[in-house]
Amino acid sequence: MKKSTILNRRFRDTTYKNVTLKLVIINVLVYLVTSMIYPRLTYYLAMIPSFVLSGYLWQLFTYMFVHAGFSHLLFNMLSLFIFGSMVERRVGSKEFLLFYLLTGLFSGIASFISYYLAGTNVILVGASGAIYGVLLMFAVFYPYSVIFIFGLIPIKAPILVILYAIIELYSQVFGAGGNVAHLTHLSGLVFAYLYCRIRMRISPLEVFRRTL
Repeated sequence: MKKSTILNRRFRDTTYKNVTLKLVIINVLVYLVTSMIYPRLTYYLAMIPSFVLSGYLWQLFTYMFVHAGFSHLLFNMLSLFIFGSMVERRVGSKEFLLFYLLTGLFSGIASFISYYLAGTNVILVGASGAIYGVLLMFAVFYPYSVIFIFGLIPIKAPILVILYAIIELYSQVFGAGGNVAHLTHLSGLVFAYLYCRIRMRISPLEVFRRTL
């Protein structure tokens, strides 16, 4: 048995406290404030490379709570609530919150480095990076689950994750997909994979191989 380290020492409290719903509420509140009450707040919370270089370091974290429009918010929050709730019940609320926030932060940092090296000054918003990570962990813990795409097409969770990874990688390399932050999505998947391997001591690829 491998010795436990600070990287994989799990929380003793694994109770379910519905952190997922609280995250959804925070995202909705931030959207209401930035879209209806104080729109300029978006520029302080979204991740803008030139602002980060000027000292707005918190944007690497806060960007994940800002959304570009109602449909953007709705899709992300539905995904978070559906898949996040299941993962939270499996790993506990503290573990899920740590995973979610670290995945979003890692995705923000990776995106910032990419934009900085490319000399691109964009406005990055949305919880998609963290949610892609949640989807991967959902597929790891519930590999036999079937997700209905558009409510019609059944597909196993691991296959969906693999397809998403391929699509995002293709779009990032070949510049397809317009203003979608493909690198942020990929970063979420990569960090979730590393989180599973290092902290959870689970190999997602091995789980997928056994269940496909």
